[in-house]
Amino acid sequence: MPDKIERTVVILKPDAMQRNLLGEVIGRFERKGLKIIGLKMIQLDDMALDEHYEHHKDKPFFKELKGFMKSVPVVVAVLEGYNAISAVRLIVGPTKGYEADAGSIRGDLSISGSSNIVHASDSEETSLAEVKRFFKEDELFDYAKIDYEFLYSERERKT
Repeated sequence: MPDKIERTVVILKPDAMQRNLLGEVIGRFERKGLKIIGLKMIQLDDMALDEHYEHHKDKPFFKELKGFMKSVPVVVAVLEGYNAISAVRLIVGPTKGYEADAGSIRGDLSISGSSNIVHASDSEETSLAEVKRFFKEDELFDYAKIDYEFLYSERERKT
């Protein structure tokens, strides 16, 4: 995969919202240098969840997962940055909190296999679909960040 500026979707799940972790989680992405280009609170419904978790629809935990994700509003964000998809996945950590390394969001804030604080896009294809699923074009913002010249080399800023 070539190095480039990418977009990725993050969902702060109901457990993050109930445990007052919004600032903690968003702050980790900001400190990494990722640019927030879209951010909103939404209440997920069956249609959005059926589409989002289509790959889990035949699994025994699907109904419970949907109920959990509908239990309270979630915060959805689009983050942008150099190799953002892999960077975010590293910050988030493996799916199961009890397997995640200390220093990752799940390693520090989760011990569950399912109540794991956050969802993050796992590929460029998935990210593109998720951005369209959760955001209208006019909800995404293109703006200059004054710290970019200190976060990225001149070569990276041109990719």
